[in-house]
Amino acid sequence: MATINTCLLSPNIISASPISRSVSKSIFPPHLCSPLQYTSLTRNIQLPGVASISYPPIDTEYLESEFSGHGVTFTRVNDSCVVRMALENGSIANLMLPSGLITSYKAQMWHGGTLELLHTTVSQGQNGSPVIEGGVSLACICDNDHGLSWSPSSWALHQVKGDPQESIQVELICTSSDGKIEAKYMVTLQQDVLTSEIKVFNLGKSRLRMMGSVLSHLTVSTPEASYAVGLEGSDFFNKPPFLANFSILPPGFGKKKNQVSKRFWDPKSIGGIFSSWSTNETIARETEQELEGEETDNYKHLTEEMSKIYQSAPRNFTLIDRGRRNSVVVGRDGFKEVYMLSPGSSHESYGRYSYICVGQAALLRPIIIESQSEWRGKQSLHNPNM
Repeated sequence: MATINTCLLSPNIISASPISRSVSKSIFPPHLCSPLQYTSLTRNIQLPGVASISYPPIDTEYLESEFSGHGVTFTRVNDSCVVRMALENGSIANLMLPSGLITSYKAQMWHGGTLELLHTTVSQGQNGSPVIEGGVSLACICDNDHGLSWSPSSWALHQVKGDPQESIQVELICTSSDGKIEAKYMVTLQQDVLTSEIKVFNLGKSRLRMMGSVLSHLTVSTPEASYAVGLEGSDFFNKPPFLANFSILPPGFGKKKNQVSKRFWDPKSIGGIFSSWSTNETIARETEQELEGEETDNYKHLTEEMSKIYQSAPRNFTLIDRGRRNSVVVGRDGFKEVYMLSPGSSHESYGRYSYICVGQAALLRPIIIESQSEWRGKQSLHNPNM
């Protein structure tokens, strides 16, 4: 199973339900959106298979004619589409439709070439189809007191802005089946930064609770050579790994520490996150004496297996990989928490588990979106190595 730097493969597509209204310049007719699927974590991780649902064919010729001139190209692969964003300075990002998964971000480096900053893997699904994991993905769920539970998961292209000289922005859109929630996802490539921004519009009469994360798998030579700089003084909670559709996790993660590995939350209800963690914490306290604490290391070595959620963390901190001699400044806006997972250094260097997962998150406390209002959150991956 190898790390890949190309994304011309089918993503892990999940099932969904019809949208009630169309979107201007959408690449799909009214299509499918459904709650996220979260898998239980066991000793032998079962990779999620590609769903049997087929999406309407994507007309790449139409996309080229409609959105040409912005530095964006479109390549159809099976029922998916690869959106390639390329700047003249050499920075490139690849985005998959309809999943919204960012599979590649190649950035300019100090030595004059480019370097892949995202960790993306491909494996064979249960039905023989390729399954892509890692990269940058959005995993969130909205609910209210009236039984509504919805996640944006299948995206349509709304518009493309910018030019290859300065910056390119691809805007995706997804709407709940009843039309009461609309989500927009903007991916922007600039000369030295890649940003992922989510906007959620509450068009209903009841306030919404939203929980989730923008998850980034950043490739490293090995966690043993990796450090997080700037988290000193941040409160943290040791929590089970956050399992979303594109998460990568080693088999038996946490077993050495007798961590309880269960479903992160019940996708049918946001309340499930609290009941699940309540059970996990009760058992974990019997084997872990430090469920929560304060980060005391400003140059934190990521060699050990860890899954933490930081509160009161700075809006920007740096991940350094001394093996590849590069760094990434991870920034956030709107989100209050930082999720971080390291698979530890017991795995092969430059292999499937050579990554650090970082998420700008709302996992401990939900974000409240009042009726007829909007919320926005953003993650930025800044490349200081030019």
